[in-house]
Amino acid sequence: MINLTPLFRSHFLSRLQQQVRYIDHADAVQQGELVRLIEKASLTRFGRKYDFSSIRTYRQFASTLPLYSYEDLRPQIMRMVNGEKDVLWPGRCMNFAQSSGTSDGRSKYIPITRESLQWNHYQGSSDVVSHYLNLNPSSRIFSGKAFILGGSFANNLKLQRGVRVGDLSASLIENMNPLANLVRIPERRVALMEDWSKKLPLLVDAAIGQDVTNLSGVPSWFLTVLREVLKKAGKTCIHEVWPHLEVFFHGGIAFKPYRKQYEEICDMERMHFLETYNASEGFFAVQSDWESQAMLLLLDVGVFYEFLPIEESNSETPEVYPIWEIEQGRTYELIITAANGLWRYRLGDTVTIEQLNPVKITIAGRTRSFINAFGEELMVHNADHAITLAAQETGAEVLNYTAAPVYSISGQKGHHQWLIEFAREPEDKTRFMQLLDQHLREVNSDYDAKRTGDIFLAMPSLVVAPSGLFDRWLGSTGKLGGQRKVPRLSNNRDLIEQMLSMIN
Repeated sequence: MINLTPLFRSHFLSRLQQQVRYIDHADAVQQGELVRLIEKASLTRFGRKYDFSSIRTYRQFASTLPLYSYEDLRPQIMRMVNGEKDVLWPGRCMNFAQSSGTSDGRSKYIPITRESLQWNHYQGSSDVVSHYLNLNPSSRIFSGKAFILGGSFANNLKLQRGVRVGDLSASLIENMNPLANLVRIPERRVALMEDWSKKLPLLVDAAIGQDVTNLSGVPSWFLTVLREVLKKAGKTCIHEVWPHLEVFFHGGIAFKPYRKQYEEICDMERMHFLETYNASEGFFAVQSDWESQAMLLLLDVGVFYEFLPIEESNSETPEVYPIWEIEQGRTYELIITAANGLWRYRLGDTVTIEQLNPVKITIAGRTRSFINAFGEELMVHNADHAITLAAQETGAEVLNYTAAPVYSISGQKGHHQWLIEFAREPEDKTRFMQLLDQHLREVNSDYDAKRTGDIFLAMPSLVVAPSGLFDRWLGSTGKLGGQRKVPRLSNNRDLIEQMLSMIN
């Protein structure tokens, strides 16, 4: 394939000139996005309810609209799923991303409107390439194919004619410019297959003979695919299969626990890794500097951001801040208003502000993915950090994990139980757990305080998961696929008990 990178480079790099405004004019950029969203939706049922045509400023907007959870918006969204138009966003929405369930177990359906595709998801994907080309001037990314690992539609649902529900990636592939299919694999038929057990070998067959230059997907799922490619090719390094592979655009879950495993199958002199923040609800940020994992918050992609200090998450009247009032170093719950009809929506993610001017963030975790059974306030980023270090120091390799509290019974102290699937088990599992506990104490003062003297919280315990347990559990929930993820931490034992029951 001809190297088209020099032809496309100037187009992608010109986008970075627009993002220069993020440095000194974040307030103007974001207020412009808010006006664009309000004007677009002013004649919808929701816009008329709140008299959008009379809203001119952020303060008017914030004082008029309450904060919304998914359950607050579910009735309106289900009317959209059932074919009603002009509900939360103008027109009829034909695509919905099926996301993880809410507290009552029902799935969430996130609208994917035409504007959210064009203004946000596709623009965000383009911005990733722009920043990568800027960071790697010698890139030849358009000399070969992009291997994009995606999910599928839920074909078993009874829906209005033309309405599609499934993984976000399925809608992105379905609505993609046909020209993009010339530079990506696998073909659409394989990419959208629902049965992962049948899809995996076809993915390997589709990719193994191609000149792949870049990968996009969730680290845990792509690792499985790459190992199958290596097995079929009889190789140990993925660059023996794809000599021109140069970058993995990853997101969805923390990459740190998987980095060592990728280093073992890649020629690291030729490989780059770039993190993205691309959720069903929107494409929000991209890593823009090799020296830092912090990601640049995208301010002009059809999303208006608000920030709720994490310590006020449970307040009935929390103080919420626009981007021009946030503080560096603080962790906030992210609130979005977006071109998919989600208004002042509590996304469920928490982010730490690593830098201002321009704003760069790291993902701190989920507001509902934590353990606080004993006042320890253990967050996902704490767990990812600690398990990565414990694995490095013991030579272990972790494929998947989840953890939950074990409550005090019969005089025994409460503790955390970790269910871990290893690619390579540590020789000394006791030492592994001691190191995990040590690193949790180093990064979380609340956890450390509860662990002091074993008074409130005992040492964490380990259950080694048999090979494939996490995949089998995902399959049992109907969520096995390239975009689905296992909750890392749970404040109750519902999930871990399901998985433990499958061991026997």
